[in-house]
Amino acid sequence: YIFLPASLSVSPDRSQFFEFESVSLGCEVQGNSTGWRVVRNAERGNVSECNTDWGKQQGPSCIVSLIPSSSGVYWCESGSGEHSNAVNITVHAGAVILESPALPVTEGDSVTLRCRYKRTPSDLTAVFYKDGSLIRAESSGEMTIPAVSKSDEGLYKCSSSKGESPESWMTVTGENMTNLHMQIIWSFFTLNGCTRDHFRQHPL
Repeated sequence: YIFLPASLSVSPDRSQFFEFESVSLGCEVQGNSTGWRVVRNAERGNVSECNTDWGKQQGPSCIVSLIPSSSGVYWCESGSGEHSNAVNITVHAGAVILESPALPVTEGDSVTLRCRYKRTPSDLTAVFYKDGSLIRAESSGEMTIPAVSKSDEGLYKCSSSKGESPESWMTVTGENMTNLHMQIIWSFFTLNGCTRDHFRQHPL
């Protein structure tokens, strides 16, 4: 587990978008957020920050109106060169995208993947793939994994009669680290409590 001083928030939390949709990106920083900015490495390889030739800074968030050239890797960076997690965003000019989480999901969480058609909200039968292999077809156009595990991590895409989505990687992380830290702290205090009781009953 690597501690990162900041994390990139993505709203809505998905890795694929149609062109002309927008996404809000923000830097959630432990402590002072001054000097942190959202940057991207676009497909053409140029690293630049929000409010230059792309994005609009609105308070703590960077609002990006997406076009195909917006596809790339986004992260937060401080003036001293510290980095947050990175997120890969794909902007698709076609008719179908896969709505899958851009941010890592935690083992045990329920995750729903949706195959979305650009023109109408009506449900379409969709076929879902992981790492190039067919998983299953769903008449609702969405597939739910009730409790994700590390084995569910991988490249996903979907297809329907209207077209095929790009592929996107879904990351699965271990047990929620906050819960784990709380368990360690609780164990420490419990152990100390037992020790104090022991010495109270059996003084040296």
